Amino acid sequence: MNFSPVNPLISFNPPICPDLDTAQPLASSRPMRHPLAMPTALETFLSPLVKLAARFPDVEGAVIWADGDAWAVQDDQTELLDAEEIAFYAEGLLMEGFGMIWQAMAEDSNPREPDHILLMFWQGAAPPLPDPPEGWRVTAQGAWMAPQQEPQ
Repeated sequence: MNFSPVNPLISFNPPICPDLDTAQPLASSRPMRHPLAMPTALETFLSPLVKLAARFPDVEGAVIWADGDAWAVQDDQTELLDAEEIAFYAEGLLMEGFGMIWQAMAEDSNPREPDHILLMFWQGAAPPLPDPPEGWRVTAQGAWMAPQQEPQ
């Protein structure tokens, strides 16, 4: 039996695609990134919110706006953000130049499971943070300082 290193019955050529000449690249709404690319600062900041939403899909987001030296709940309080909307909502405003502090709030009786996440937005200087209401605690939080705007 002859064991030749080259076997004419085995082809190492890839199969020919009949539509190769007309093939078009896949369309994507996002530019492709290298799979090992470092996350942006914004992606890094928002990642805890994404993880909280994945771990606790029933958590809701409440939007609070700076109003002078105090905080005011958004007018449409009945429309809280669903868990998967929280990071997307925050990302849009942060990209517009707002500052934000987020706080995951849990009841003292169940501190391991957040009930809701407060998203506090401002432009300019942020008012002092309010203390948690009686019976509630902050279980996680983060802050994004908006870039300083040049006077016009």
